[in-house]
Amino acid sequence: MNALAIWHRPISRRRFVTSSAAAVGAMALIRSPFVHAAPVKKVSMTLDWIFQGPNCGFMLARDKGFYEQAGLDVSITAGKGSVSTAQLVASRATQFGFGDGYVVGSGVTKGMGIKSIGSVFRRNPAAVVVLADSGIKTPKDLEGKTIAITAGSAQFQQWPAFAKGAGLDASKIEIVNLDPAGVGPALISGKVPAIAGFAQGYVPAIEIRGKKEVRIFWYADYGVTVVSNGIIVHDDLIKSDPELVRAFVTATIKGFLYSRKNPDEAVATVKKYLPTVDPQITRREMELAWKTWVTPNTKGKPLGWASDTDWTATVGVLKQYGGVTAPLQPSMLYTNDFVPTGAEFVPPQES
Repeated sequence: MNALAIWHRPISRRRFVTSSAAAVGAMALIRSPFVHAAPVKKVSMTLDWIFQGPNCGFMLARDKGFYEQAGLDVSITAGKGSVSTAQLVASRATQFGFGDGYVVGSGVTKGMGIKSIGSVFRRNPAAVVVLADSGIKTPKDLEGKTIAITAGSAQFQQWPAFAKGAGLDASKIEIVNLDPAGVGPALISGKVPAIAGFAQGYVPAIEIRGKKEVRIFWYADYGVTVVSNGIIVHDDLIKSDPELVRAFVTATIKGFLYSRKNPDEAVATVKKYLPTVDPQITRREMELAWKTWVTPNTKGKPLGWASDTDWTATVGVLKQYGGVTAPLQPSMLYTNDFVPTGAEFVPPQES
């Protein structure tokens, strides 16, 4: 049948009504100002610290549209340390936080109804840092010397575990308490021969601003297995809106993985949020943070997925060195229920 025959083919009343209704409906969809996508949920989240390389995944998730695609409008606020962020989540002042697993464990024993739902720094980022030309080649060389550690910090609490794992006589090492801002400069200036803290927090500035080469002794290499930073949330939000939690975790993990594949773009994004950052330092912060993404027990698993063995070890460190005496089980501190699955969520396995 040719086109002209089709054009002039008689149309039944039923066909005419049905076709007309469909056309009107289509036009209404085009013209109506009231037709829109599902409502976007406003979400609040607080970082562990200022906007920087290690926590850039949240910024990438927002700026690349991963949150928006998940139906979320996320506001990101800088933090003042994991303890502060955990308290904000516990008090429901913010819905999501980025905080240390060691802090989560301590907080839960104090009655905080919080949980880690997506571990990013699955390997302990704490380390002893010395200058490469200091003559301190191994941890054993720390004996008879002074080390600067901020009192009350996780690295301070875990120091005895590191000393034990490294076979040190801790009584032969003097600990000096310094404010976090003064720890790095003290090493650069030679006031102390060693410091302890999160490697990604101190090493970049020492190397780039201080122009010093360093040697790093990771706590994790000496048996101090502690799950560090991850996405934390209040138990009530898990119960009341699990789909929101799942959407947030998946989009965030996408953000972290995108930053790993596109580090230059990630650095530029961090600078948008905090114009005063040094791009070189931000890049180095990211590189050191990547070394904490995979543990022997999380190899081949999606970023965010945590090992019960690693969390059990974390609880053990908390009880032995963190002053925790209350009953504490790994299941009280974390869940993998909201971590996305699939090969696309597995990070590079090399450090």
